[in-house]
Amino acid sequence: MEVMVGLIGIAVMLLFIGFGVPVSFSMGFTGVAGFAFLWGTGKAINLAGIIAYNKTDSYILACIPLFILMGQTVFHCGIARDLFTALHKWLSRLAGGLAMTTTASCACFASVCGSSPVTAATMGAMALPEMKRYEYSPSLATGCVSAAGTLGILIPPSIPMVVYGIMTEQSIGRLFIAGIIPGVLSAFLYMVMIYIRAKLDPKLAPHGSSFTLKEKLNATKKTWGVALLFFTVIGGIYLGIFTPTEASAVGAFLSLSLGFIQGQLTQKSISASLEDTARITAMILAIIIGAMVFCTFIVTTGLPDAVTGFVVSLEVNRYVILVVMLLIYLVLGCFMDVLGILVLTVPLFFPIVLKLNFDPIWFGIVLTKMVEVSLITPPIGVNCLVIKGVSGDYASLQDIFKGIAWFFVVDLITITIIVLLPWISLFLPNLMYK
Repeated sequence: MEVMVGLIGIAVMLLFIGFGVPVSFSMGFTGVAGFAFLWGTGKAINLAGIIAYNKTDSYILACIPLFILMGQTVFHCGIARDLFTALHKWLSRLAGGLAMTTTASCACFASVCGSSPVTAATMGAMALPEMKRYEYSPSLATGCVSAAGTLGILIPPSIPMVVYGIMTEQSIGRLFIAGIIPGVLSAFLYMVMIYIRAKLDPKLAPHGSSFTLKEKLNATKKTWGVALLFFTVIGGIYLGIFTPTEASAVGAFLSLSLGFIQGQLTQKSISASLEDTARITAMILAIIIGAMVFCTFIVTTGLPDAVTGFVVSLEVNRYVILVVMLLIYLVLGCFMDVLGILVLTVPLFFPIVLKLNFDPIWFGIVLTKMVEVSLITPPIGVNCLVIKGVSGDYASLQDIFKGIAWFFVVDLITITIIVLLPWISLFLPNLMYK
């Protein structure tokens, strides 16, 4: 009986999302309604309040607004432009050089940001006018920025990794470090694909300008701020100097200091950074609260245990079950956002992952890469919608989704590599401090 109530709850929640109700309200309302059906309205409201307080009264959650502030400060202070300029001067003469520059810039900016839409919007605003000037194919240009922007949640710091770590009680520091090699691998395979396509069809991505070695070195000198941020924050976590929360505070302070030192920390940039940080943090915490209420309701019905028992009893290879779960993520990515997918699936899938003896840190990276793909899958494709807004009349939404196809194939190859070679994700975490 209670398991059936849990299934109905999931169906109702998905129905709300289908009608355009925000994920946080869809989950929160369904959870409260489910508790009310099981135990009465009074207990349901009291329990929802207790869950909301207990789940947000967490020291580790402080890293969310601080990491967001770090990324927003780098964005609004223009530090990202120096990064793009330097990489452009080194890569512009290669086939598809501007697209490769965009990919590399997204990977580097991701190391101080943690948000894919912000990464895509930041780099898109700089890269698309240049690619348009050099007569790049609109589909390749916009598809490149949309896909490379997804690296914002795989290369640490990553807000989805924080949420996954909180929900599964896994080390967020180890998750961050585990994402480094897969993130670099993703960026590298994107760049290889761009280079090959540009070589085969030069009209897709004409060569850019050439620069002297002195110009390249002078531009590189201006990127020290991003390098300092990454090595201080992620290096500090890796060496055990900081916890993720402490690292986020150090990163936020450093980003503000860099903006001040470089003369780019103005009243306008501070106001914009704080305003965006508050807005994004409020959205994320609302989703977390709604998700925790809903997930507690689902766990109470016994649905996760029932699903785990059924799946484990199947006489099939564990990788078959994993593939089915990954296919479910592809489907959910067509109509849900990243955090919505996480909070819906983790309570159901994580017990299965443990029963099948998969490493929870490794699964966190696989899961993050899968929800990355959801950011570029139609009809939602959040990053695609962001780039449509940035590109103006340069490309239609159809052009963007067309350009995404090649990157989608590369993503599937990357996921296959990460699944078949778990050491790619676990090598660095296993070398961390004990």
